[in-house]
Amino acid sequence: MLTNLKAQPADKILALMAMYRDDPRPTKIDLGVGVYKNAEGVTPVMRAVKTAERRLVEEQTTKSYVALAGDPAFSAAMTDLLLADSVDRARIAAIATPGGTGAVRQAFELIKGASPTARVWVSNPTWPNHVSILNHLQIETVKYRYFDTETRGVDFDGMIEDLNAATPGDVVLLHGCCHNPTGANLNLTQWQSVIDLLNEKGLIPMIDIAYQGFGDGLEEDAAATRLVASSVPECLIAASCSKNFGVYRERTGMLMAISENADNTAVTQGNLNHLNRQNYSFPPDHGARVVTTILTDDALRADWAAELEETRLSMLNLREQLASELQRLSGSDRFGFLAQHRGMFSQLGTTPDMVERLRAEHGIYMVSDSRLNIAGLNAVTVPILAKAIVETGI
Repeated sequence: MLTNLKAQPADKILALMAMYRDDPRPTKIDLGVGVYKNAEGVTPVMRAVKTAERRLVEEQTTKSYVALAGDPAFSAAMTDLLLADSVDRARIAAIATPGGTGAVRQAFELIKGASPTARVWVSNPTWPNHVSILNHLQIETVKYRYFDTETRGVDFDGMIEDLNAATPGDVVLLHGCCHNPTGANLNLTQWQSVIDLLNEKGLIPMIDIAYQGFGDGLEEDAAATRLVASSVPECLIAASCSKNFGVYRERTGMLMAISENADNTAVTQGNLNHLNRQNYSFPPDHGARVVTTILTDDALRADWAAELEETRLSMLNLREQLASELQRLSGSDRFGFLAQHRGMFSQLGTTPDMVERLRAEHGIYMVSDSRLNIAGLNAVTVPILAKAIVETGI
């Protein structure tokens, strides 16, 4: 049997990590991996997370299974964080998942079960795993224009023109904030136009929100998700706690499914539970319990929010430093978009050949589509990167 298996294509980011590890140059810079790092190059454990974990060690009395959907307190706390009072809770079904990726996978499984012929529209570009999972599940995928490589902003006219070709029942995958990989986001006026189109054409939005708090702030980053969820009959939301709580390895995420009315919530919840049962039965609990402990304790929540804000401002400062240094070296404002983008990532909008030159000639490692992780920089490496970009002729 196993001899019938075919080799799978190597993961580009993992391959990039291996090349970086083997590179002896002391000035090499890793901008490929999508993990937050502080100025010392460390992904820290947040203060509130450490406190919550200590509390759990002292107070937890069992490691027995939780419910198929996970701890209801986790769903309630995350719903409050993401949606506040924008949607009637009676319309919301939710399950805990192994990270945001697990939430995305279960959302696609739900789509396939509920509407086997539905197409899923994804931004061009999008997080590569979106398309990979959709292809694995044999769900038809259609791309819509999103990133303008000339302006390095959103090609909104192209986006709307493409989505006008969607048919009723299709699903439109949207990034709630801090678009990955481009860093370019819709403004609220544009979001409203998207909502109008969704409702006019009978399309179902699915929002992937993995970076709440990394862009403009916790409340600001949730604004678009709340606007969409409160304005459409049905909505799916896949959320990750990996970045804003720093619990990457604890695999903590949640999928929410919002029904048109409360009468359908029980059936939706039952289907979500069934999906968990078929996949991994009970979701992991440690990270979810840590997040719940933080969000339901006023002091811990305040400390977490303060440290998250420090993280956000640090990345924003790095963006501004890089844009300023590039302006100084190039004598041009063409890199000003870096200060306008939000979140961990920006896309330079250059070619794979140029990206390869950055690696070969300067030891700058980024994904071939020119996505760079802003959090991989610090005050020392910003000038090195800027010099390399200008000398390469990007």
